[in-house]
Amino acid sequence: MRGYFVPLVAGVVLAASAFLPWVVVSGQSFRGVPDVAALWVLGLGLLASVLALLSLITRRNSRHPLFLIGLVALGIMFLSWRILPRTSAERALTISQAYAIVESTPMGDAPIASPGSGIYVGLAAAVAIAGFGLTIVVRRVSTPYAVASADDDVE
Repeated sequence: MRGYFVPLVAGVVLAASAFLPWVVVSGQSFRGVPDVAALWVLGLGLLASVLALLSLITRRNSRHPLFLIGLVALGIMFLSWRILPRTSAERALTISQAYAIVESTPMGDAPIASPGSGIYVGLAAAVAIAGFGLTIVVRRVSTPYAVASADDDVE
């Protein structure tokens, strides 16, 4: 049951990654929290840590739900990694074009956007949660729950 410390820590790290910078546009970082995807990641991280904590306390297996939580979080983080920097750069370009039109100044270069540390931390935590949940599929546990030990001294 000590293995459940892995999804417990990974769930807390996944929830904390929602507050880290997700996108850096021309040196200015944007946190993930006001975005809907970051709120989902925050909720999934908290849910994963609660499930892992309950598994530690009750000694019941919760690898199937942790696997699903890890897959959903991994999907959200992967899509955020691929989509958010591009859309943030396009939004910054649109704003800079609007300023250039209003102020009658020449248009500047397109801003450079890159993924922030929050996306990478969230990806690593989601992989850890999904990998831990995958262990129930890869390595079949003889009993997927802890069996109460019987008293063998009874005659």
